[in-house]
Amino acid sequence: MKIGLTYDLRSDYLREGYSPEETAEFDKEETIDGIEKTLNELGYSTERIGNARKLMHRLQAGDTWDVVFNICEGLYGDSRESLVPALLDSYQVPHIFSGAVTLGISLNKAFTKRVVRDAGIGTPDFVVINEPGETESCNLAFPLFAKPVAEGTGKGIENKSVIRNHTDLSEVCTALLKTFRQPVLVEEFLPGREFTAGVIGNGADARVIGVMEVVYKPHANAIYSYFNKENYKDLINYIPVEGELLKKCEAISLKAWKVLNAFDGGRIDLRMDKNGNLNFLEINPLAGLNPVHSDLPILASFNGITYTQLIGEIVEAALKRIKGNHAG
Repeated sequence: MKIGLTYDLRSDYLREGYSPEETAEFDKEETIDGIEKTLNELGYSTERIGNARKLMHRLQAGDTWDVVFNICEGLYGDSRESLVPALLDSYQVPHIFSGAVTLGISLNKAFTKRVVRDAGIGTPDFVVINEPGETESCNLAFPLFAKPVAEGTGKGIENKSVIRNHTDLSEVCTALLKTFRQPVLVEEFLPGREFTAGVIGNGADARVIGVMEVVYKPHANAIYSYFNKENYKDLINYIPVEGELLKKCEAISLKAWKVLNAFDGGRIDLRMDKNGNLNFLEINPLAGLNPVHSDLPILASFNGITYTQLIGEIVEAALKRIKGNHAG
């Protein structure tokens, strides 16, 4: 079986002059090497395709693959994660990980929260700020939390993201609107414990492979910011979750996974409110897959799942889904 690899290589964009934060979601060479080496060890032949523009040229040239392992994040617009799966669908090339609709919804955190809230899943109350003046009519209860509506990897999140008055709300939202040129999601801040859950599979076969708690070291600011994620070894401890709490995390994660029609593998982020109730924060259907540093491989290892097993189970789940879609 021939598997194509679509990805955004971080070093390529850095050479073009983009900043480290602008390219934070893109993958390092070691990640692509790790994925390709693992797929080869599992018996699959691989071919590197690259980013969406390179994929377009290859498709127009008539190239094809049995399946494409897609981790492209894209660079511009709120459909940036949806472009590659949409292109592959148009050429009837099956792909691993979620489809264009799910990636489009999940990239926009406000859209995602509306979908899960409609399904009865707890999530913090929120508003979307499109212009600086709109903060004046925000009637949510302080403290609040503000972040770009369609970014990942902690981009735009820092100590100032926790907001305690209207003056700070206006200043933070104005700065985010200017920097990221997109709406700002403002939600009621949850002060409780923070978790991330790994999910593999589809439909009735979907399962949580593990949950870990994000615990900040005493000298770290307790915000899962871009800075903290980049320096997690010095600032964060990851603790495996067990027992009854694990079951609660599993239940809400699987419900969100299925409601959002996510495929094959990814992560769900959760946090407790002041009363200890679990809330959905966001989904990452294109979770990082660096063999050493990414959350999904880390939490998998806590549960006895090697990186090779993780990639193998994701591919097997995708192939079963794809075969089922073409049955009959």
